[in-house]
Amino acid sequence: MTRTSSSPRTRPRARARRTLLCAAVLAVALQTAVAPTFAGPQDSRDGRDDRACVRTEGPLGDEARRIRDIARKAKADLRLKSVELRVTVDGNEVLTDALGESMTNVPAQPDMHFRAGSVAFSYIGTTLLQLVEEGRVGLDDTVERWLPRLPQADKITLRMLASNTTGLHDYVTDPAFLAALEAHPFRQWTPKELVAYPLSHPFWYKPGTNWSYSHANYVLLIAALEKITGTPIDELLRQRVIGPLDLRDTRNNFTPDIPRPVLHAYTSDRGIYEESTFWNPSWTTAPGAVITTHICDLARSAHAIGSGELLPPHAHRTFLDPGTVGLGHATAKCPATICLKQTKAKHFGLGVIVVNGWVLQNPSFAGYGAIQAYLPSERLAIAVSATKTAKTPEGNMAEQVAERIAAALAPKAPLSV
Repeated sequence: MTRTSSSPRTRPRARARRTLLCAAVLAVALQTAVAPTFAGPQDSRDGRDDRACVRTEGPLGDEARRIRDIARKAKADLRLKSVELRVTVDGNEVLTDALGESMTNVPAQPDMHFRAGSVAFSYIGTTLLQLVEEGRVGLDDTVERWLPRLPQADKITLRMLASNTTGLHDYVTDPAFLAALEAHPFRQWTPKELVAYPLSHPFWYKPGTNWSYSHANYVLLIAALEKITGTPIDELLRQRVIGPLDLRDTRNNFTPDIPRPVLHAYTSDRGIYEESTFWNPSWTTAPGAVITTHICDLARSAHAIGSGELLPPHAHRTFLDPGTVGLGHATAKCPATICLKQTKAKHFGLGVIVVNGWVLQNPSFAGYGAIQAYLPSERLAIAVSATKTAKTPEGNMAEQVAERIAAALAPKAPLSV
């Protein structure tokens, strides 16, 4: 995004816009959800949960020490308040660690929960493809039966909603929405209120002919999935993704609350450095898909989603490229900064981003930054969460920490988000 000068009055809003837009690779970011806690295996000798999310114990191996040193340097270079990370190969832990503080004099711990935003979109895309495999729907079914009031519903398909090819504007780029969000960060938003912003504009292009990121696509897709299945989205994701993957600390929250222990967040989006932990994330997507997690679940999620654990191989291929590669071009109506080129090296799938072979999601908003990334060729998963000080640069700093780790572990596949 091009940086331009701004007056003191408009600068906070520009910062907020840049923060909101860094979630999808080629455009933006999003938010969060709570399912019942799953019972897990216990250590029969002492009753300790053998999947507790804690720092790696014992003497570290060479690779683990290397990763830890990279994370420590990145934290210092980027002036971060905290960095939480977990790296696995073949699902086996290489390193789990937490650096810095959650709050003043409260050390960050790996089991602290944070908002996972657009990670939920990868779960929604997975769920959609599962329903397609079961014959419940077709990926190219138009949505007028489930979303009859949506303009051009007879031309928009489930595939288009999930792959961001509908042509709908993104409400997080709408100045009117940004002004309302900046003024009232605790506001509870409804799907109807959110979708009203893009529907107040003409479509960027004829559905299915171009690519542009829009949060509205997933708000609408969630509504369609709930009608298709007759199941609320929080329960649907619990049944089909969160439960089967045993993500016991990944949950939907219908309120701004976060399960304890909490990794606190801070931001300068509004021109002053302030705590933003409990700002209302309802604007990020539809109720029931606003999730929180911790770093161990995020690494597990990276491995499972990136490897296609919940999908047959042909469906996983569609998940990674639903026809987006080759789309994305500027038109008279849609600038190149919106209709971004989708290439084999960098493109959007069905709720995931593919970058040089990495399969990832990278939520970033209100002081929280995170990334889950998986490289199938190396069976390597990297999960990072980062929070900011008043001196941290703008953008998703978790991406930059992960990029440094990836450069050391898989130098032939740059994680250049």
